[in-house]
Amino acid sequence: MGWNSLDDMDLNGKRVLVRVDINVPMEEDRVTDDTRIQRIVPTIRHILAQGGHPILLAHFGRPKGKVVPDMSLQPLVPALEAAFGAPVMFCADCRGPAAEAAVGAQSDGQVVLLENTRFHAGEEKNDAALAAEMAKLGDVYCNDAFSAAHRAHASTEGLARELPACAGRLMQAELTALEGALGTPVRPVTAVVGGAKVSTKLDLLGNLVAKVDTLVIGGGMANTFLAAQGVDVGKSLCEHDLAETAREIFAKAEAAGCTILLPSDVVVAREFKAGAENETVAASACPADAMILDAGAETVAAVSAALDQSKTLIWNGPMGAFEIPPFDGATNAAAQKAAELTKAGTLTSVAGGGDTVAALNQAGAAEDFTYISTAGGAFLEWMEGKELPGVAALTS
Repeated sequence: MGWNSLDDMDLNGKRVLVRVDINVPMEEDRVTDDTRIQRIVPTIRHILAQGGHPILLAHFGRPKGKVVPDMSLQPLVPALEAAFGAPVMFCADCRGPAAEAAVGAQSDGQVVLLENTRFHAGEEKNDAALAAEMAKLGDVYCNDAFSAAHRAHASTEGLARELPACAGRLMQAELTALEGALGTPVRPVTAVVGGAKVSTKLDLLGNLVAKVDTLVIGGGMANTFLAAQGVDVGKSLCEHDLAETAREIFAKAEAAGCTILLPSDVVVAREFKAGAENETVAASACPADAMILDAGAETVAAVSAALDQSKTLIWNGPMGAFEIPPFDGATNAAAQKAAELTKAGTLTSVAGGGDTVAALNQAGAAEDFTYISTAGGAFLEWMEGKELPGVAALTS
């Protein structure tokens, strides 16, 4: 794919600057969810096993170029040591004399964690001088932060142009999964796209109809497409001003030979609350005083049939108001069907972005998907067909 992995680099005795995403949730200086930390463990352990010296670069929060003590990376040291099984030395800067001294004192088998890159205004400006200063600290650059790859920052894009560069294990897995799903997929390809609004996913839908065989549209955004076909969606969430845009997407899909699958039956209610009284009606028969909150069993059967015929699945967003039962039915059923086919070896399933991970976890389906991306914006921009600066820099 035009980029180097860790396997292509000589790491023995080398100082390896590793851009990671450890922007994890904290509570009173304690990590409450270490998923992102666990995902970088293979990269760090590989570098250590090869005799390299890992030096971590990361951001935390949005300090906007100023030192904000509450956004220091220092409290993460215990969680990192536990995950890596190696000592971690913290340095209160990511450039300059202090950082140079810390790297100079690094011993074999030890990891250095440099302070929040965003404490420097030059980070988000992709300042060449800051990238050059950070480059002095290493011999090799490894980007293992796909989730930040859509940002052209000093530590994600600028630094890759200063040193021999490669993708870390997590970045490699993300790129391989996404290339397999959208770049050179095994067909037929189905995409499930849900969520509240069409307006946030126009680029995504426009790109997908030209690349997939079947596009399943669910969630609130399906209401906009139904309305564009002249269906009365009652009091449902709907962007009526995007009716013409929806019709353009229908036309583009038809020209590309892509089938758009919309709900044929829907679950409606008068209240948006857990356990609300509800009924299932034809999509064209939503009562004027009701809201569409989920897809019905007939729609789920149609989605399941499409999945049965598919070899590759890309999933982004829920099919209904999955956070509130009983409006999680379609999301749960479709996710479980995809998981079952993946487990049987007939489907390659890749998911990510927004509420997707939470929805698949709730459905108990996440573990059986081929790959689930924890990257939000970067995953979406990749699906939209946009070039990601942090990835492009690895291929130059």
